[in-house]
Amino acid sequence: MDIPELSMALSMSRVQQDWGTAMLANSLDMLSDVGGSLAEMIDTSAMELSVNPDVGANIDIRL
Repeated sequence: MDIPELSMALSMSRVQQDWGTAMLANSLDMLSDVGGSLAEMIDTSAMELSVNPDVGANIDIRL
């Protein structure tokens, strides 16, 4: 293998690795945002239950 061909192969490998790292960072950021939103929804519903503790505790059924 000659030097220019080796240089191109190493360069392509580095570009692919950098692209993969950038995609992973993007995915981690997105998952962090989703996790934060989910935690906020859980906190909101828990807070609502604490304000109205009897809501949904009983079901009235008539046939």
